[in-house]
Amino acid sequence: MTAAIQFIDSEPQVNDLKDISKSALLTRPDLHEATEGEFKGWRTWTFDSFLNQSGPFWHRVDADRTVRCAFRAQKKHLNGHGNVHGGCYMAFVDYCVFAIAGLVLDGPGVTVSLSSDFLNAAREDELIEATGQVTRAGGSLIFVRGELKSGERLLLTFSGTIKRVKQKPRTCGNIEPP
Repeated sequence: MTAAIQFIDSEPQVNDLKDISKSALLTRPDLHEATEGEFKGWRTWTFDSFLNQSGPFWHRVDADRTVRCAFRAQKKHLNGHGNVHGGCYMAFVDYCVFAIAGLVLDGPGVTVSLSSDFLNAAREDELIEATGQVTRAGGSLIFVRGELKSGERLLLTFSGTIKRVKQKPRTCGNIEPP
């Protein structure tokens, strides 16, 4: 994949790919696209049972190659004070880090670092959106930063690091192949 790099705070950012249609973000076998409702045309992944229970969380790639993530706060996302639970924010942030990195992550990865600053609360029925950028994509690590907003209200800022992992061939314990 060819990418144009823009520097942000002396770190490169991937913001333009010649052909994003082949990116892992858009070609994963577990990718589901909403065909109706508020998130029609947005996509999500179905492989992660935790995210399936926590979300639904959605993402899309805008015309300018910005990856945008969103979810509508529901009662199940709230803490005892009626605000979106911090754990829900963090599960969503982890989802966002992978979505934002998806244009440069060409295979599996794991979160090795995730940090955030909680700045404001969100309530039930609010649309929570995230945007961000890849600040550096090396051979084994991808660095991402971004923010969550509800309308123009800044809710949280975040940064995360993904480690690319190589898939090992699966073995059947000590059983020899036929």
